[in-house]
Amino acid sequence: MRAVRIHQYGGTDTLQLEQIDTPKINADDILIKVKAAAINPVDWKIREGYLQEFIPYLLPVTLGWDVAGIVTAVGAQVTEFKVGDEVFSRPDISRDGSYADYISVKADEAVLKSAKLDFAQAAALPLAGITAWQCLVDVGQLSAGQRVLIHAGAGGVGHLAIQIAKAQGATVIATASTANQDLLTQLGADQAVDYTKAPLNEQIEPVDLILDTMGGKVQEQSWALLKKGGMLVSVADQPSEEVAKAHGVKAAFVFIEPSSRILRELNTLVEANQLTPLIEHRFPLEQIAEAHLQSQTGRTRGKIVIEVS
Repeated sequence: MRAVRIHQYGGTDTLQLEQIDTPKINADDILIKVKAAAINPVDWKIREGYLQEFIPYLLPVTLGWDVAGIVTAVGAQVTEFKVGDEVFSRPDISRDGSYADYISVKADEAVLKSAKLDFAQAAALPLAGITAWQCLVDVGQLSAGQRVLIHAGAGGVGHLAIQIAKAQGATVIATASTANQDLLTQLGADQAVDYTKAPLNEQIEPVDLILDTMGGKVQEQSWALLKKGGMLVSVADQPSEEVAKAHGVKAAFVFIEPSSRILRELNTLVEANQLTPLIEHRFPLEQIAEAHLQSQTGRTRGKIVIEVS
């Protein structure tokens, strides 16, 4: 089968499209024929070597940890799936990924794909959707009537977070550049904020919860936007507990794990027409380097999908 692997850390020239053996499955695995995968920043951060101390791979490794496809084999212990099922997953990041014709994943990391999603949309949903849900619902405990600020609302996590927050009954404020203001409104944001026009504290009234996907200066500016007792949840930089305490608020950092529970929640929102993944760019597997470069610009609206087969 075809697979995009890296044999060393570095730039896009390390991405090698190769012919390798189809992965074997364990008793609790399913084998998925990959129809579509998606690009996430963690992919090129791993490729560059930024996470090698955190995730010590034995190279070579196949990248990509969003997948949608068709089950072609099931392990001896698997009872919830059968050959021919259409599934999607955010699989274990320590195993070989989805830039390939086939991927082996644990059965409990996958769920049946909603019929309302095509394979590209389904591949766009898992990692970013789990991230948004875990930050807003599991950690942030977002509830109806609360005010939530979502930074980078046009991005991969942000555009899903807006829709999830609206489904929870929250009032949603989202930031983006001038070019993406209309998109924020289309996604359901109650207030679209252009961060290039004026300081955020001049545009935003205090909120109960902030989803920080940016870190750095954006995180620093966010503390003053929280109500007393509010919470900042970041997926970018570990927030300071001391700074949070000084502002009378809470803070949390989230690095997600696979979650079929959350994938089923996302499916429910899709079925209710409350959640639709946005795909701006589609690339064939042969153009994986171009896909990584697009992701590294940080200016993609929604998601980047790899159409494998």
